[in-house]
Amino acid sequence: MKLKRILGVMVVVGLTVPGMAWATNGYFSHGYGMKAKGMGGVGIALPQDALAAANNPAGMVMVGDRLDVGVDWFRPIRDAEIVGSLAPGVNGDYNGSDQKNFFVPEFGYNKMLGWNMSLGVSVYGNGGMNTNYKNGIPLFDGAPPIARAGVDLSQLFIAPTFAYKINKNHAVGISLNLAYQRFKAYGLQNFTAPGFSVSSTDVTNNGYDSSTGWGIKLGYTGNLTDAVTIGATYQSRTRMGKFSDYKGLFAEKGDFDIPENYGIGIAVKATPQLTIAADIQQINYGAIDAVSNKVDCFFAGMCQLGANNGPGFGWSDMTVFKLGLSYAYSQNLTLRGGFSTTNQPISKSQTLFNMLAPGVIENHLTLGATWATSPTSEWTVSYMHGFSKKVNGSSSISAGFGSGNANLKMYQDSLGIAYGMKF
Repeated sequence: MKLKRILGVMVVVGLTVPGMAWATNGYFSHGYGMKAKGMGGVGIALPQDALAAANNPAGMVMVGDRLDVGVDWFRPIRDAEIVGSLAPGVNGDYNGSDQKNFFVPEFGYNKMLGWNMSLGVSVYGNGGMNTNYKNGIPLFDGAPPIARAGVDLSQLFIAPTFAYKINKNHAVGISLNLAYQRFKAYGLQNFTAPGFSVSSTDVTNNGYDSSTGWGIKLGYTGNLTDAVTIGATYQSRTRMGKFSDYKGLFAEKGDFDIPENYGIGIAVKATPQLTIAADIQQINYGAIDAVSNKVDCFFAGMCQLGANNGPGFGWSDMTVFKLGLSYAYSQNLTLRGGFSTTNQPISKSQTLFNMLAPGVIENHLTLGATWATSPTSEWTVSYMHGFSKKVNGSSSISAGFGSGNANLKMYQDSLGIAYGMKF
């Protein structure tokens, strides 16, 4: 089976799966690769499959010749409420989960070039966010009949990767991250009012717009002893083309880059059967104006949607801590479990706009297993539960919008399956 044909099929699948969206750590996934997902997302120092480049490009030279393909069924439940508003008909509960089920594909291929080099590709979803309010949000769309409101953001990475073993214990790797994203917003008619946006026709209801861009990801992994492995990785800011159809919504006239992120990890083989791994990941949302700019200047009449200093979602940087266990129960069966935790990125004063993007999950619990059906074939499953988190707004709705507060709530579940083939 030729790499070009396999990659072509997976890219088409990745770009055409309807409603593909996910959001766990902000709008990044809790992990990449089905084995890592079953271990709380750890993978910087523990490469296990051909999705290793998504966690640490250096890991690809450690996994050998293999092909991995899988899909995750993701089910986020998004809710919001508005309380204390003086505007008539605004207070109440709002269900943003009219669309609940999403399917997220993944693909990896790796080929060894001798004992110390590898060339491969990983195709994976970096992140996304989706809300779908069937009955709309009155503060956003206003005029009856109330229209459906929401957003849909999907991001896909294609990462050709070269990895090199410096010696038998240390390796480095580099990925070229080719990124594609698409976005749409609807039901935001109130924000097209005169003076609200630099381009009122490019705020809402323009269907899907897309953009492409690129960045790099660097990685290192090393065996300190036979039992201890460490890793480090850095992904640059991914410079994306602008969403021209939404230049009146996002700051900097439609700019929506993907933030830099980096991390360190360690894996310890505690016994011949048990491996314990941990990662720390930093995601710098604060450097992306469309994500991090606060809404305060808009409420004060000092900035417009789409302007260079225009409002965003007010997200801050995130630090994610991940812990995972892998236990070789038998020659054919490996069991996994994990947990990750972080502080969600939305402050209490920024909850109104985040009714569209309530990425408030902080804690994840995961389980997973791999069953080897032959020396060259295996099946992996993973499950994730993102525990319910509620963020109550504080002075989050200005007097000009009726005062009061928007409160956000979310929980999530996902179930994935992947097939791996060694050759």
